[in-house]
Amino acid sequence: MGILSNLTEEIKSAMRAKDSLKLESLRAIKSAVLLAQTAKGGGAELSDEEAIKILQRLVKQRKESASIFRDQGRSDLATPEEAQAEVIASFLPEQLSEAEVAKVVSEIIIKTGAEGMKDMGKVMGMASQELSGKAEGKMIANLVKQQLSS
Repeated sequence: MGILSNLTEEIKSAMRAKDSLKLESLRAIKSAVLLAQTAKGGGAELSDEEAIKILQRLVKQRKESASIFRDQGRSDLATPEEAQAEVIASFLPEQLSEAEVAKVVSEIIIKTGAEGMKDMGKVMGMASQELSGKAEGKMIANLVKQQLSS
C-alpha cells in the first residue's frame, strides 16, 4: 500500500489545518480502503494496483456527481465534488497525456497486428493492462477506436 502509506498523516494534518474538504476526501479514501480490505478477508494489505483502482473509482464517482449537479444547475454542490476529486487524484500516479497514451496505443496496435475494429478487444486488453493507473479507460478506448478506424 505504498501510494496510501501517508494517508493517516495527511488526515492528521488536514485536521490540524481545519481543512474540512480535504479531511472529507481523505476519510472517503480511508473508508473505501477499509471496505476493500475487509471484503478480501481480514486486514490484508492492498496492493498498489488495487489501491489505484479504488482511487480511480472514487475520482470517477466525484466527477460524475459534479457533472450531474452542473446539469441540474447546482454549481454549489458540484464545486465541492470537483475539489474532492482533485484531492483524491493527488494520491494517484501522474497521468499520461493524450499524446503519450496515443503513442502507447499505436505501439500495441503494431505489436498485435490489429487491422480494424474487429481487433479492438485484443488491443483494449493489452492497452488497459499496460496503462493501468496511468490513463483513464475512456481516453484509452477513444484513442483505440480512433486509430483502428483510420
